[in-house]
Amino acid sequence: MPMKNASEPRKTILAVDDDPHILEVLEVRLVSAGYDVVTAEDGTEALEILSSRPVRLLISDIRMPGMDGMRLQEEMVRRGLSLPIIFLTAHGSIPGAVEAIKHGAVDYLTKPFDGQELLSRVAEVFARSAGGGEKPLPSDMAESGLVGKSPAMRDLGALIERVASRDVNVLVLGESGTGKELVANCIHRKSLRKSGPLVTVDCGSTPAGLLESELFGHVKGSFTHAVKDKKGLIEQADKGTLFLDEIGNISNEMQLRLLRFLENHRIRRIGDVREIQVDCRVIAATNADIFEQVSQGVFREDLLYRLKVVTINVPPLRERREDIPVLAEHFIRQFCAAQGIPAVTVPAETMAYLTAYPWPGNVRQLRNALEAGVVLCTNGVLAPEDLQLPLAGKGPRRPAEGEKPLSLDASEKAAIVRALEQANWVQKAAAPLLGVSRRALNYKIQKYGIEIPKKRAKK
Repeated sequence: MPMKNASEPRKTILAVDDDPHILEVLEVRLVSAGYDVVTAEDGTEALEILSSRPVRLLISDIRMPGMDGMRLQEEMVRRGLSLPIIFLTAHGSIPGAVEAIKHGAVDYLTKPFDGQELLSRVAEVFARSAGGGEKPLPSDMAESGLVGKSPAMRDLGALIERVASRDVNVLVLGESGTGKELVANCIHRKSLRKSGPLVTVDCGSTPAGLLESELFGHVKGSFTHAVKDKKGLIEQADKGTLFLDEIGNISNEMQLRLLRFLENHRIRRIGDVREIQVDCRVIAATNADIFEQVSQGVFREDLLYRLKVVTINVPPLRERREDIPVLAEHFIRQFCAAQGIPAVTVPAETMAYLTAYPWPGNVRQLRNALEAGVVLCTNGVLAPEDLQLPLAGKGPRRPAEGEKPLSLDASEKAAIVRALEQANWVQKAAAPLLGVSRRALNYKIQKYGIEIPKKRAKK
């Protein structure tokens, strides 16, 4: 089995037990909740794994043939291997587990253990140790809204640091709700153009007939209702940054006009004969597969390569689940302050639910769910059902027989189908349940080949 890179976004858990059935249960439950899992049958094999790859949590049986859990813990201490341990124990071995906790273990579970309780304990361990030994993102990035301490977010922060001071165009790629606009905002705030304006253009929601006037401006009398001269958004971004969100949606004609601007940094207002020099940096973003659009002839290749001097990929939330406790704390603190209410606590059960949920709408959906939860929770304690998510409060769904439980795409597809079913297959009603736009939901439906019942598809 190939060793994975230490900068992987998901946490790795080592499960140790001499019972193959227990190992199988541990692996299925933990992987389906978003963790990386490696297994060992005894303490000796576990030490070999620990010496060859990074591990963030150890879950081990206490009583095993050969090197048992207690001896494994002692040997780890002797070798200077420091990581949290959750012990699995039969009722008769509880005193041994308690003694192990005194020597550094963080928790124990009695066999047979409940799968949901397992996820709760694991989430609680990671929540307590969030950020331990890890360098957080710079405070100015957090002020821009980029929050997280995972390797994926640290890599993203390091790339932003390198790119921001270089006056080059940037293409930001990522799913809907991942925070592409926050990345653009952070790049601008850390750039040499920070004293200039940051002008945002939503190419996805602006009608094609209006986008040209919005971007390039017009002169009085150039068309009906042009009653006075109007400065376009590109011109307004002079000496600053122009952020073109959902760039994949612009027409072929607009692509050509934008390409010409990127080549000579000159624009001409609609109806005008003179050209205007504009000095601005361009950051573009899309949640579409822009390279597939190029191969299909929908998007100009020459424009793509003008935009993507540097490409930044924003990871989806399911690939950085260790950031969920950090994000939850950040959002809840914000909402409580905004609403003027006392602090809200998140019990281990709810944190496990948040960590295991597929989040097809990414950070935006998490934020919306937590905002609802802060308002609806009772006695300042956030319960899963307060989040108003599809099937909220029922915990992570167990994979059905024959289903591939380890597929993240399958989890996302299942969440979308559940939301559609709950909304009676009306996409406009299902999108808010997932925390995504209707356009983004339609893209996911096409991606996963989800069939809409004909009686609903006609509406």
